[in-house]
Amino acid sequence: LYPTVESAFRHAAFQVLSIISTSGFATANYDLWPELSKSLLMILIIVGACGGSTGGGIKVSRLIILLKMAGREIRHIVHPRSINIIKLDDHKVDEEIVRGVTGFIIVYLFITFGSFLLISLNNFDFTTSMTSVLTCVGNVGPGLGMVGPVENYSFFSDFSKLVLCLDMLLGRLEIFPIIMLFAPSVWRRSYM
Repeated sequence: LYPTVESAFRHAAFQVLSIISTSGFATANYDLWPELSKSLLMILIIVGACGGSTGGGIKVSRLIILLKMAGREIRHIVHPRSINIIKLDDHKVDEEIVRGVTGFIIVYLFITFGSFLLISLNNFDFTTSMTSVLTCVGNVGPGLGMVGPVENYSFFSDFSKLVLCLDMLLGRLEIFPIIMLFAPSVWRRSYM
């Protein structure tokens, strides 16, 4: 596909940085790349950027906490009386943060799959429907298939565009602030 290893590396590096930074740029039609390469790009879209970044996705720090939590649970099954502390950068992670990360990932998955089902009403292929949702929740831009780097989202129905716009808003604002707007307890006045 590319004449030299340097050229292939340069295009791959640019696309990876573009996806992680959510800039939305594309210098190559990565929809033509091998399946492994496209799969790795989709994993980057889901994981997203590092913690503290305005990029969407689950974020690397949340993924690390989730993996450490899974490891802790496995160790707890093997050694039920052991005390296992989750650490990130040599700092103890509070259980409230672990609970928040778990909740975020669960809500992220529900929103992603719910949006995918709504987008599937357009009757496009799986790749187009799923990557359109993933890229909108992750605020990445181009996906794969009909929403690839040399395509656009113009062919979606108005309803699907509204769903994808909501996904973009949820992804950019990290889901919970938008959900809080619809929580009745936020709107109730409390008098002391």
